[in-house]
Amino acid sequence: MTEASRRLVSGWLFALCFMLLGMIAIGGVTRLTGSGLSIMDWQPVSGIIPPLSHAEWERLFALYQTIPQYHLQHEGFGLEGFQKIFWAEWIHRFWGRLMGLTLLLPLLWFTLRGMITRALAIRLFVFFILGGLQGAIGWFMVASGFRPDSTAVEPVRLVLHLSAALILYAAILWTAFSIRWPTPETTPQAPHIRAVRGLAYCATGLLCLTILAGGFTAGTHAGFLFNSFPLMDGHLIPTDYAQLSPFWLNWFVNKAAVQFDHRLLATLTALTIGAVLLAGLRTRGLGIRAQNSLILLGWAVLIQYALGVTTLLLVVPVWAGAVHQTFAAVLLGVMLLVLHSLRRA
Repeated sequence: MTEASRRLVSGWLFALCFMLLGMIAIGGVTRLTGSGLSIMDWQPVSGIIPPLSHAEWERLFALYQTIPQYHLQHEGFGLEGFQKIFWAEWIHRFWGRLMGLTLLLPLLWFTLRGMITRALAIRLFVFFILGGLQGAIGWFMVASGFRPDSTAVEPVRLVLHLSAALILYAAILWTAFSIRWPTPETTPQAPHIRAVRGLAYCATGLLCLTILAGGFTAGTHAGFLFNSFPLMDGHLIPTDYAQLSPFWLNWFVNKAAVQFDHRLLATLTALTIGAVLLAGLRTRGLGIRAQNSLILLGWAVLIQYALGVTTLLLVVPVWAGAVHQTFAAVLLGVMLLVLHSLRRA
């Protein structure tokens, strides 16, 4: 690929990643406002057209009135209230369809023009397929909220949906990095650089676990409890951490344990990233891009940690919850930039 082609193709993939961040933000809003269950069917093609008549609005509202969420949370809020939550979910789904077109149409053009290799074209087409699969996972998640006495989706399915989105985001972002900067700028075999790289991989693993724990915190609504920091109801470790049996069930169902695990993993992640910064910025032989990405990582983890504490203390307002969820993906992206800048040849 020519340098011009590299910049054009990588810029397109960076734009896709930015759209994915928007998708994660909109998903956070739909979750926090309870909008995700407002559309009762999954129509991948025809669903792009919103209701165009009052009769259609009435039909969709009548469908919504058949599920438990309406009777347990929203009974009596009328058609106008339904329209507010409907538009949030419709925008979420429309954004996903728009992303699919933003990936597929330029991919066909770049392929026909011979601007990308066959291997890259196949990889990007696989990303398109995974994006469609993500839509199916989203419906699989939403369907769990239609069960009797349910007002929200199952936490496990929520975490699955979020994880699939982040995997796709990471894959596209890493591909964009590799196209923009195909050659490592450091001396990858030097022992001190290998040590920094090892620490960075450890921090990435902890960050992924923290995000998963955050998904369970969101899915179980554990963030609405123990809204103080650093203590939880006056204790460093909540007294009812291990109230469920078998013990491992606490990690996914017990709200006290779920929130504590998220706090603990977030703190361990921040400390490990601090160790990466100390080791990396004192290491000779790092290129400018690696140094800049490490500095950016330091700022990103401080912002994300502060967002998490703010969201907790304010009892999870919609704006804070959505920003915290989205910036987790931003932090993951910066972490990938660090790993890419330290990669082996």
